Amino acid sequence: MATEERYRIEVSAVSDYIAEQSAPEDGRYVFAYTITIRNTGEIPAKLLNRHWIVTDADGKVQEVRGAGVVGEQPHLQPGESFRYTSGTQLATPLGSMHGSYDMLADDGTRFDAEIAPFSLGDRGRLH
Repeated sequence: MATEERYRIEVSAVSDYIAEQSAPEDGRYVFAYTITIRNTGEIPAKLLNRHWIVTDADGKVQEVRGAGVVGEQPHLQPGESFRYTSGTQLATPLGSMHGSYDMLADDGTRFDAEIAPFSLGDRGRLH
């Protein structure tokens, strides 16, 4: 089996606009996002660090780096998943996020789990 198949983490995301915490008149749009991280590989792996790239509708980019996610560094066995919810704030009602997780497999191999781009949007402003 190819090496990359041994180390495979799938990441999915769902975002929601949080109107109660937002203040559009002040250019503050708050979003929650729920991430599901699933180890679809053959080797257990631990999430060490996160790297997010958050872009608003004006093209302003924020980079976020840090240890773990929501104060945890989940260790995922093959077939196991971890879900968490976090949030971000933009100056525009639309934006996107993408990035990667720095993973450490139990055999000592470090690899990146890519997080595909997903949208952040105030659905009330989309129609």
